[in-house]
Amino acid sequence: MAKDKSTKTPENKHPFQNFLKPSKPVFEESAEPKKKRPTIPFDKRSERPKPTAFDERVKKRIKDLEIDKKIEDDEEIEAKPKFDEPIRLNKYLAHAGVASRRKADEYIAQGKVKINGVVVLEMGHKVMPNDKVTFENKLLNPERKVYILLNKPKDCITTTSDEKDRKTVLDLIKNAYDQIDSVKKPRLYPVGRLDRNTSGVLLITNDGELAQNLTHPSREIRKIYHVFLNKNLTPEDYEKITHGVVLEDGIASVDELAYTNPKDKKEVGIQIHNGKNRIVRRIFESLGYDVVKLDRVFFGGLTKKDLPRGRWRFLEEEEVRRLKHFTN
Repeated sequence: MAKDKSTKTPENKHPFQNFLKPSKPVFEESAEPKKKRPTIPFDKRSERPKPTAFDERVKKRIKDLEIDKKIEDDEEIEAKPKFDEPIRLNKYLAHAGVASRRKADEYIAQGKVKINGVVVLEMGHKVMPNDKVTFENKLLNPERKVYILLNKPKDCITTTSDEKDRKTVLDLIKNAYDQIDSVKKPRLYPVGRLDRNTSGVLLITNDGELAQNLTHPSREIRKIYHVFLNKNLTPEDYEKITHGVVLEDGIASVDELAYTNPKDKKEVGIQIHNGKNRIVRRIFESLGYDVVKLDRVFFGGLTKKDLPRGRWRFLEEEEVRRLKHFTN
């Protein structure tokens, strides 16, 4: 007799419950005590293995991360940029969205930055309030970086404008501009896209560098969706999804899949890092299911906890720092 291949799903716990109903911060550190490294007797220390090339690469990576963290800590996220007094050139470039301060120093050394028409190679050069700064011959106009978390509702388009005059996500945050102190009105845009009928976590910002990092395929940023189907997901189709479903543009793989409600097999949680268009809906549609409702509950470390549908809020300073350092 063939063994039952039905998927085991614990009745009291599933891997998505902390995201659907968070009971603790997403970034809370583990309370487990750290294991002590075994000590090597003094007379045996000469027998330690010599560092390998891999060890050296790991050390270099750790050192680079420590440098990046120090630079990030030094980059104060200000409530209001102070451009009425001289500021360092690399900081000016960072506020203008050119690059991080570290990368800005490289651009300065390469002679890509001019002040009042003159190339400046000095890293610590101060920019005066009336100076005209250009990067690769393009005039810069620094603005404060803004980070807004929106719990997107249905029937709302994830774009900056719509020729059919449909409601966009920027229409929902119009009041935010009145609360932003900046030299110039920031040009905000959504990071990534959500279908018109998909709701949930959406980041809106004017930080181009961060937006690129969060959407680039190589970063494989984790996303979790709460899916409501028109019928129960069968154990056979459950297995097919976990092993990868073949679509017209290739195999669609998922990181995790679970029933979110043990009493209702129409509800599932799915975790992916694939950024293909309508990927979640297409996975289920390929197996004969209709997605009645789709809600993104987690994106790049952000959740919609305590944020009602259609409402928005500014990210806290600590949230921005964690978002910039977020890794799966």
